[in-house]
Amino acid sequence: MNSRERVCAAMEHKPVDRVPVMCQLALGHYFLNSSYKPSDIWFDSETFAKVLVEFQQRYGFDGILVNLPGRPSNWRDYLASYERTDQGERLIWKTGLVTDVPVDDNPQTSLGDSQPLPHVGYHTVNPADPGTFQMPGYIWNTWHSPHLWDISAEADMSVPENYPDWYNTALRTARSLGPEISVHAEIFSPFTHLMELFGYEQSLMALIDAPATCHKLLSVFSEHVIAQIRCIVECEPDAVNVSSAFAGAGFISRDMYREFVVPYERRIVRTIHEYKLPAYVHTCGAIGDRLDMMLESEYDGIDTLDPPPLGTVDLAEAKKKFGEQFFFKGNLDAVHEMLYADNVTFERAVRERLEIGKPGSGYILSSACSVAPHVEPQRLKDMVTLAEKYGKL
Repeated sequence: MNSRERVCAAMEHKPVDRVPVMCQLALGHYFLNSSYKPSDIWFDSETFAKVLVEFQQRYGFDGILVNLPGRPSNWRDYLASYERTDQGERLIWKTGLVTDVPVDDNPQTSLGDSQPLPHVGYHTVNPADPGTFQMPGYIWNTWHSPHLWDISAEADMSVPENYPDWYNTALRTARSLGPEISVHAEIFSPFTHLMELFGYEQSLMALIDAPATCHKLLSVFSEHVIAQIRCIVECEPDAVNVSSAFAGAGFISRDMYREFVVPYERRIVRTIHEYKLPAYVHTCGAIGDRLDMMLESEYDGIDTLDPPPLGTVDLAEAKKKFGEQFFFKGNLDAVHEMLYADNVTFERAVRERLEIGKPGSGYILSSACSVAPHVEPQRLKDMVTLAEKYGKL
């Protein structure tokens, strides 16, 4: 059974030779442990795909998640200057925007005077006019910004044909480099787009002060995400991960989750299912009180499953209650059981998750959230060794 077959079987609750291992690595982990410049990993789609596959092979993982959209191959032509700094790298674009690239964290784009990029105000936004809510440098949609890449601000991004061919470059390259590994695509939940649009604090206020506006925007973003799905399926991913990081109990209540998340993510999941692909959701932190609503959204699986103290999910309880409806991926505490744990604690945690997760298949061993940049590479290799020894069904 190769890696691709192993992960696909686990997602379908079919017999596997052992529990598959598939961790999402923080971008900073690649920056620290590869030979490529961090800016090339972040902005060069082919380099990013190569790094994903190289690290999958280095650690022995069974799959990868392509969690950055493609960039144009001539992205360097948009630069005015580049320099090394004490903190990493600085890219100054011809538009005047500045991207600072740390050696161990995600790049941050700002205005030329080091001021943060502006957010749209929910009192002034017009959901019927895209020109009022496509802010410059929007981090998840950098490729959609007329202030960086040459895409019209008036382009209707609910139309798949309006996406440039390079949007799929990273996913297409990863698929060609890893024909026998499980390659997953990532798209962002409409709720995540809303949070990024207004900024986190203002978005939460908008849910209370302007719910009708939020619903209109969520509908618009849903159409955009559906168009993105119709683009990425051409690259034959094995699954689609819906990143909905901010929908946990630390941000919104169950009632708000049911109102502002479920109906829109259900539309997304149903579109993914049109292509006979599994859909799973990535939500950080306290989600133990809303697994039932993730089922209402018709997901096939759940990612992260942060345990206490980072979250509220007990894997044994979740498996007992929802194990027949969902596949689960994660549950290893990325901080206390991976980054800072001694070897005995780490091995005990991995073996515990394997014992809970492997009966009946439907489990993928992984860190709950992204593997922190400074986790020792040997620890990730050890995860696979432990799965090979203790994860056999």
